[in-house]
Amino acid sequence: MTPKTAIKAEADALYAAIAATGAVPVEADLLLPAETLLDLYGEDIRARAYVTHDPVRGEMMLRPDFTVPVVQAHMAHGAEPARYCYMGEVFRQQYHAGPRQSEYVQVGYEVFDGSDPLAADAEVFALFATILSPLGLRAATGDTGILRAAVMGLGTTERRKAALMRHLWRPKRFRALLDRFGGRTAISDARHSLLQTLDRGQDPWAGVSQTGLRSQQEVKERIAALQEDAATPPISAGEVQLVEAILAVADKCPAALDQLAAMAGQMPALLPAVDRLKARLSALEAKGIDVHTLDFEASYGRTTMEYYDGFVFGFYADAAADLPAVASGGRYDALTAVLGQGRSIPAVGGVIRPALVARLRGGI
Repeated sequence: MTPKTAIKAEADALYAAIAATGAVPVEADLLLPAETLLDLYGEDIRARAYVTHDPVRGEMMLRPDFTVPVVQAHMAHGAEPARYCYMGEVFRQQYHAGPRQSEYVQVGYEVFDGSDPLAADAEVFALFATILSPLGLRAATGDTGILRAAVMGLGTTERRKAALMRHLWRPKRFRALLDRFGGRTAISDARHSLLQTLDRGQDPWAGVSQTGLRSQQEVKERIAALQEDAATPPISAGEVQLVEAILAVADKCPAALDQLAAMAGQMPALLPAVDRLKARLSALEAKGIDVHTLDFEASYGRTTMEYYDGFVFGFYADAAADLPAVASGGRYDALTAVLGQGRSIPAVGGVIRPALVARLRGGI
């Protein structure tokens, strides 16, 4: 059996197992408008997507995943609640040799159901756990809603909170901002010089010619934002340390819940997110998942799951540490609002990578 044949066989089997739940098969376009993906991911998506130009439709990208086109199709035409399954190729540029392929098959399951989002989280995770159980994989879980709640609970300006939220998926940038907003690091020399010029009442435009695409008004608004930030008191050391403690939580689910509940005593804004985590663990137990052996990491998914805003999960082969996640997924309620043109619905889903399943089974 050739590698592609083995992968196709695994994909067919995985797809059949998901379709057996009653999920509706859905087809997704191979070429997606680049504008939509750029709005969602920013220019970072260009580093990993294949970009082309269509003379009629403009800039297009080979689909980097299925979630965006499936959400678009559902928000345009789907009835609710809805459960979908799909199978097909996705494309990601790779700049270094390694186990990740630039073209590979995904099999996925997406649930659009607002009646009981926590039960839907448990449903998707339990389905994947059951399908993948013969492989003996380790499951990892997290909840980006915890960190989002922590950021929104900080005693600082909305502008600073928005900056931190924008960089949740870039841990180094997030850390740098947290350190600067907390007064741990100084501002850059260039910014310091500009602010001194403004403090002295000097015109920052004197002798400066305008270049680039930003208008003078946009630059003035940016300067005003810098002045506001400079006048803003630092985030308290206690709050910065609390965010760091949240990011460091990594334990079995019940122990992690206890740690986060204790932290919520210091930051009440965490309470709703902690309560959701507690209820989700109960929903997972109701699906037969042993949460006492299930890993929870508060930082899980922060570098690879940009559009998730709640529960996140992945399944890994510890005996093959060089492999990426065999399966991954999570909740993406905010994405449905962005793509829904005024409508939104709670949604959760995930994908399995048949090539990795075939490799672990010895098929390739």
